[in-house]
Amino acid sequence: MKTRNLSLASIPEVKVNDKVFKQRIEACYKATIPSSLKQCKETGRIDAFKLDWKPGMDKEPHVFWDSDLAKVLEGVANILAIYPDADLEKQYDEIIDLIASAQQPDGYLNTHFTVVRPERRWKSLYHDHELYCAGHMIEAGVAAYELLGKKKLLDVVCKYADYIDSVFGDEEGKRRGAPGHEEIELALIRLYKATGNERYLKLSKYFIDERGRAPNFFVEVEGINDWDVINHQAHILVREQTDAVGHSVRAVYLYSGMADVAALTNDDALFQACERLYKSITQKRMYITGGIGSAFWGEKFTKDYDLTNSTLMYAESCAAIGLVRFASRMLNITGDANYADTMERSIFNGILSGISLSGENFYYTNYLELNDTTGFYNFGSRERQPWFHCSCCPTNFCRFIPEMLQYVWSISDDELLLNIPVANSYKNKLGEFEVCGGYPYDGKITISVKDSAKENLPLSIRIPGWCDKYTLAQNGKSVETKPENGYVKLFVNTGDTIECNLEMPIKVMRSNLKVPSNTGRIALMRGPLVYACEAIDNPNGLINMIIDKNSSFELVKVDGLPEETICIKGKAFYEQAQDDALYTDKTFDQIPGEFVAIPYALWSNRGDTNMSVWIRSN
Repeated sequence: MKTRNLSLASIPEVKVNDKVFKQRIEACYKATIPSSLKQCKETGRIDAFKLDWKPGMDKEPHVFWDSDLAKVLEGVANILAIYPDADLEKQYDEIIDLIASAQQPDGYLNTHFTVVRPERRWKSLYHDHELYCAGHMIEAGVAAYELLGKKKLLDVVCKYADYIDSVFGDEEGKRRGAPGHEEIELALIRLYKATGNERYLKLSKYFIDERGRAPNFFVEVEGINDWDVINHQAHILVREQTDAVGHSVRAVYLYSGMADVAALTNDDALFQACERLYKSITQKRMYITGGIGSAFWGEKFTKDYDLTNSTLMYAESCAAIGLVRFASRMLNITGDANYADTMERSIFNGILSGISLSGENFYYTNYLELNDTTGFYNFGSRERQPWFHCSCCPTNFCRFIPEMLQYVWSISDDELLLNIPVANSYKNKLGEFEVCGGYPYDGKITISVKDSAKENLPLSIRIPGWCDKYTLAQNGKSVETKPENGYVKLFVNTGDTIECNLEMPIKVMRSNLKVPSNTGRIALMRGPLVYACEAIDNPNGLINMIIDKNSSFELVKVDGLPEETICIKGKAFYEQAQDDALYTDKTFDQIPGEFVAIPYALWSNRGDTNMSVWIRSN
């Protein structure tokens, strides 16, 4: 197995100057993290680590509460690396001190199973979230150390990981088992990279190899039925899996850990499984927005081309975040821009749609259509909410929004890849670079090499899969080099300037004919952005709208959205019934009119309104 040995950029090394990432990161600092810390305090998630809960008291620690706080803490570390803040850091340190005080002498750390059900420690890996919570706490500990130089939480999670390693494995005296909710697999790899301790890599590989191994642990020991085993990706060995199945968040967390282990152990069979599963998702089971998970029941993948747009769908924010993590790992193994295309699609559409521009309200389920008859399941709602009982999504946004900086670049010891060309400055071991432009609304990009650590440094620029025509020039001279794996490789020196123009025509998109929900309907894209129509801009109605795809479209501004936002306007027809009959043999009148579409990620920021990504067309 050949790997490029690339890694993502480090958060502190990237300074964004664009209007999309920068605004979202500032909102995360000013609103998302403070509101999430407040919610964690008010709901009892922080005080649970005092371990003073007794039966009959309210705010009983839940099995997944520890993971929520851990994700917020990881987000705080990420944001402090961008915006030093003494008050926030003091609050952060106090919470870490509290967590450290809750660790048991043997290393165990879980509020629910320490004070609520201590007799059930490790008794139900399938249903409970012990290993999942451990994984998120490990990631928080690594972030504290790598970004802030703080070792206290790292020492705590190392002791916990050592204890977990003493419990699980094939060695004599250990027990079999794997997490019901995957996450610890990728977390242990982060811990291994931070510490160099081979035990953590070995333990991650064990949890991956154990999944689906006969006799099936979940079936034989915990009595889980076959359907539930499939929903947890434990029906067969992971190396034999061909289709993305089951709970979509758990799946992509597992696949991320698989990709990590494959790269570190040169496991070609494991990598090939990752490739198959990635193709299963992106070619047959992914929404146009980069969202995943077709069914609210089981929060899961279902079958190929089952991609309904409302009510029954899932497309959870956490699932899209997990897909980005999986795609980024595959990108860094292969250097193939196809993975960056998916990463970018999910970030700009399926993920940012889940959080309001203010940073304080969230979607759990990201619908692609909302009308007056839409039902709401699984935390779905007409408008974003400030919190959920199961608040995995709000807390995940705390860490992911500042983490977006990482995905802009990939780096190795001797080369750079520009993955997402938002305006930014990047200073690293290979030099200093600046990207200017208005991406994702404008494809004109300028890259300046402020300082190169070596002569003829390889710099690869991604040509997105959505881009059919582009021009590239280095120091004023046209570059005729063809892309390889979606990247054009240049060799740069200090003082070089590269001009790239990615043409961004409006594209009329159609679904595969096997997607019945979208028959006779189109969606609009421009560059990496998927567009949606809101009733607030289209008062004549969305259900009865028919876009005239043969007319010309124009780019316009719309009131109430960020000033840099570019929207789409065009001609449409609006069907009008002649009476109110439930069924009729009369034809509908077609009234000429116009439509306006806005970037999907910005919908529901101007009040309650219906919305649709897929619109009927003539």
